[in-house]
Parts: sequence; C-alpha cells; structure tokens
Amino acid sequence: KGVFKINHIYRAGLRQLFEKLKSQKYNLYLLSGDKSTEQMQLSFILGEDIPMLFEQNPEDKLAFIQQLQTEGKNVMMIGDGLNDVGALKKANVGIAVSDQSHLFTPASDAIIYGNQLTSLSALITYAKKGKFIIILIFILSILYNIIGMYFATRAVLSPMIAAILMPISSISIVSLSALLSFFFAKKMFLKN
Repeated sequence: KGVFKINHIYRAGLRQLFEKLKSQKYNLYLLSGDKSTEQMQLSFILGEDIPMLFEQNPEDKLAFIQQLQTEGKNVMMIGDGLNDVGALKKANVGIAVSDQSHLFTPASDAIIYGNQLTSLSALITYAKKGKFIIILIFILSILYNIIGMYFATRAVLSPMIAAILMPISSISIVSLSALLSFFFAKKMFLKN
C-alpha cells in the first residue's frame, strides 16, 4: 500500500506581499476554481481575515467583480488561468500572471511574470507616483504657458525669443518627467 500526497506549491514571498497590501488598506479576496482542500495552507499565506471562495467558475468570478463594482469599488483582478479571462476583462485593472512570455491573456490590461508577482505592491505604488508626476507636469506646463502669454500679450518678448522658449518648455517638461520617473523607480525598487 502507498499514499501519494500532492500539494500546490506557492510562490515564495506571497505572505509578505499580502501583508504589505493589507497594510496599504486594500480589500483582498481569493476566488479560486480549486476545491477548498488548500484553505488551511492559504490561510497561513494570506491570513485568516481574507475571504476565500472556492470552486468558482468563470461566471462566478465575473459576478463577484461586477458586485464589487456596483458597490462603487475599483477592482484589480490578478489571475493566471483561462477561467479568469472574463473577470480580468471586467475588472477596472486586469493583470495576467504568466511564466512564459509567449503566453498572454489579451483580456488583461497588463501581464506580470510570475517571479515578479511579489513586486506588485511596489508596482502599484509606482503607478500612483506616475499619476502624481503627470499632474505635476500638467500644472507646470499650464503655469509656463500662462506666464508666456502674459509676456506675449504685453509685447515684452521678441518673436525670436518666444520661438526659442517654446521648444525649451517641451524639452524641460519631458526631461523633468523622465527624471522624476527614474528617481521614484530607483527609490522604490531599491527598497524592495
């Protein structure tokens, strides 16, 4: 007589990832097509406070995403299976997890390599910093143009100087956004 015991192998660092996401006040849920036999192991990784729904088919996952959205929540769905396609497409942001670059999910907004999944918290924070950079650049651009219009309407600047200043504004805006993006990326990803 013999017994075979087959367990799922979970990626290293997932527990720390979920702790970070919880500390950032994200509501987390697990929707799985698998049976609940892994619930104890997953509770150890995810924590006891994350709702876990098992034996979910694609329609169940899609309905769950829609329910969260009708409650006014923005939903990010992360999935790695074909049964996640509908939910990935319906979510505000759908991220497919893949270990092979030639496999992709066209329904997703982004694809992340499986070995990079533990960087998800840093990636979300970086995206928020990107939004901050865009807003800052728009504000600076508007201020620059208002100041330029002030001098132009008062005929203080010659057309030659104005023609020189206009491309300089574009170059400085692009350079500043690249510099800030690089600075935030280096700062965040060195921490992680």
